[in-house]
Amino acid sequence: MSKRFSDNELESFKKKLEELRAEILAEYKEISSNVLNKSNQEMSGDLSNHSMHLADMASDSYDRDFSIGLASNEMEILSKIEHALRKIEDGSYGICEHSGKPIPKTRLNAIPYALYTKESQEELENRDRQVE
Repeated sequence: MSKRFSDNELESFKKKLEELRAEILAEYKEISSNVLNKSNQEMSGDLSNHSMHLADMASDSYDRDFSIGLASNEMEILSKIEHALRKIEDGSYGICEHSGKPIPKTRLNAIPYALYTKESQEELENRDRQVE
């Protein structure tokens, strides 16, 4: 069986994944820090920076919830990146986890942590929508 990727290609994907991981970790730390700082300020009773207007409090709550959602998405992508890095190490990188078919290089260049071919991704998303 011939190798799917050259050593240089694998190294390029690995580097791209590692750089993406570093970016996401930095973003996650910033989001977490902002949410924690705001929460600590609120818990301590220091509302000097907050208006007591109900609309402002709702806006602050929305911003906090939005930030938590972003952090959650970042962690999900980080998990996929770690998974892709393990797949590079075990030699299964670039193989769809649903169909077993090769994931096109163009897709991996755009989304280096992709677990599925575009067709499998769409099939799984459609199945999930039908369940809801």
